[in-house]
Amino acid sequence: MKVEDLDAVHDIERESFATPWPPHAYRQELETNRLAHYIVARFGDRVVGYAGMWLLVDEAHVTTFATSARWRGHGIGERLMLALLDLARSHRANEATLEVRPSSVAARRLYEKYGFREVGIRPRYYTDNNEDALIMTTPALTSRFMETRLASLREAVATRPDIELGPDGEPIALPASEPPEPDAAGGRAAILRPSRVSRRTWE
Repeated sequence: MKVEDLDAVHDIERESFATPWPPHAYRQELETNRLAHYIVARFGDRVVGYAGMWLLVDEAHVTTFATSARWRGHGIGERLMLALLDLARSHRANEATLEVRPSSVAARRLYEKYGFREVGIRPRYYTDNNEDALIMTTPALTSRFMETRLASLREAVATRPDIELGPDGEPIALPASEPPEPDAAGGRAAILRPSRVSRRTWE
């Protein structure tokens, strides 16, 4: 993610979250937070999704995740998750962790698909409705289990059909008989922000 991406990131942020980060938040993360690492997914020159994490000693903590509404269900979330875990491994993080709402079933299933397992609960974690948060963590990112799992998932993502665009330049919705897989962000209807750790200074 670059400063010039922030207008597009804010557009996705506003359509994805009931309580979006203020405009200065991502700029502050990019320019002053040495722990923060943010990436974007592009289709051509368009930003269609983004994700971020903090690298805390040997742990990669996922802080945010969102896909543009019209682009959900086309594997953008999976590509972002693979990129985050690759980035974590390149910085020698031992494991990845995040928080997720128990009610976000689709998100939990996708995180489980990528090796995350429930390890604890943060009571009344989400301030909008006092819902608990499930803490999910991966096994060691360099373990045989994770290396095998990620290699298989990477191959599956690589063989997905190309995204077809309609006359309006937006992706053509998948047929009803082939429901899209839930994005890492929480499914077709909603996008999940897994953690509020990097919002501590502006909430």
